Amino acid sequence: MQKEVIGNAVLYLGDCLEILPTLDPVDAVVTDPPYGMEFQSNHRKEQHEKIANDDNGDIFIYACSLPVKHSRYVFCRWDGLQIAPLPKSCITWVKNNWSMGDLDHEHGRQTEVALFWPGPEHDFPEKRPSDVVNAARTGNEYHPTEKPIYLMEQFVKWTRGEVLDPFMGSGTTGVACMNLGRKFIGIEIEPKYFDIACERIENAQRQQRLFA
Repeated sequence: MQKEVIGNAVLYLGDCLEILPTLDPVDAVVTDPPYGMEFQSNHRKEQHEKIANDDNGDIFIYACSLPVKHSRYVFCRWDGLQIAPLPKSCITWVKNNWSMGDLDHEHGRQTEVALFWPGPEHDFPEKRPSDVVNAARTGNEYHPTEKPIYLMEQFVKWTRGEVLDPFMGSGTTGVACMNLGRKFIGIEIEPKYFDIACERIENAQRQQRLFA
């Protein structure tokens, strides 16, 4: 296990199944775990590697069950609802493009969803939010399932306290936290993406110091 402390962020390189039991209880979880669908894009000139642990739905269920004080938001495909614990809300992310999928027998998917569970200390920090967020998708420059920073900022704003992302990927949740002045814990199992996350989060911290 490798641990890096970058300002308000504490980042771990390793398996979250081994690291999480060693950490104190967290306030909030905002994460995009492997969905158990063995995703690999076939529409890029430069192919990303397959996502670690994306052949096992148990990891997704584990993410949906992490204990929190305030709230838990977990991204998933629509069919993840079949195996996830019943959420309190289902938030829909509307993108500016359509995925490929089954071109003959499936409607073009322009959305992804995130499941929400409140913790025992939950409240909405601001007014009650909508369950729809419009955000242009990224070009997946850093990660094959990269989320927009703006999108993750909206989710972070709905939480309180320190935010945990046990499937950090390229660190977008952490960047969102740094932009909003929030504490962040991130865990990533792939060294390549861990290094990218460290660099992105450090750059976000530097930008915040410049503006301050």
